[in-house]
Amino acid sequence: MEGLSAVQARITEIQARFQPVAAAAAGSASWASVARSAGLTGSSSVSTWSTAGGTASESAVVSEAQKYLGVPYLWGGTDPSKGLDCSGFTKLVYGNLGIELPRTSSQQATAGTAVASLATARPGDLVFFDHSSSRAGIDHVGIYIGNGQMVAAPQAGESVKVQPVGTPALIRRVLPEAAAAPALPVAAGGALAGVPYADLFSRAASRHGVDASLLAAVASQESGFDSSAVSPAGAQGLMQFMPATAKGLGVNPLDPGSAIDGAAKYLSSLTRQFGSTDLALAAYNAGPGTVSRHGGIPPYPETQNYVRSVMSKAEAYR
Repeated sequence: MEGLSAVQARITEIQARFQPVAAAAAGSASWASVARSAGLTGSSSVSTWSTAGGTASESAVVSEAQKYLGVPYLWGGTDPSKGLDCSGFTKLVYGNLGIELPRTSSQQATAGTAVASLATARPGDLVFFDHSSSRAGIDHVGIYIGNGQMVAAPQAGESVKVQPVGTPALIRRVLPEAAAAPALPVAAGGALAGVPYADLFSRAASRHGVDASLLAAVASQESGFDSSAVSPAGAQGLMQFMPATAKGLGVNPLDPGSAIDGAAKYLSSLTRQFGSTDLALAAYNAGPGTVSRHGGIPPYPETQNYVRSVMSKAEAYR
């Protein structure tokens, strides 16, 4: 699928549709009247979040997103005849294809399953960002269209457009699995070849929608891949679970298969809770309550170094 060339062709088509209308209005027409004349009306209805019945393909998502190129940004906007904000745009696109998303970008960041990295992203995936330095968490979303590009409603004064995706904080796949390629690579013979327990990391990652390289990096940081390790504080095994945490997850921390699967499940839950990999790792190290109290990565050198080290190792394993 040549997503980028198709988008560029669509831009030309939309411009051709709008120019006669705008000219007839001598530059005085509102966006709403131009949109109505071009047949771009959309829907502002709000539906219950449920992805179970969706049947949209990757190409269908990209094609649907292209319909709204040029629609001006409007904070809180869900009706393209008036304007759209970032999550209003994504909700509209997927809703038109039978996949209902929550209303806000932070809520949408919990939909579907996690995608390991931009390298494994597929057209139609949702890409999320944390652009605000004043508060932690997701505050922007776009639709990935391939070739390092996305379609998004950027900010006030701009319009829905194609732009470089940059570095997302989180990527989620909401298309039914039958319509998309697998999000995560199999470790055997791949980036994790030669890493201890590579097959276990790969299987757990696929099962729980996390990055296999990230799981391997956590194990390396926590125990140096030592399945019998016990810390002075009492953390046990490959993934260094405290007994109470292991019990709550139903994990045998000294069994590598159980520990890795439990860590993948736990990290998946933390990522959904906090909206980013960095915050999930901080919670894995310092506890979810600590991250919640500080509204982000706690100001503890141990936790800050832990997050940086794990992310660096994960990148090296990819």
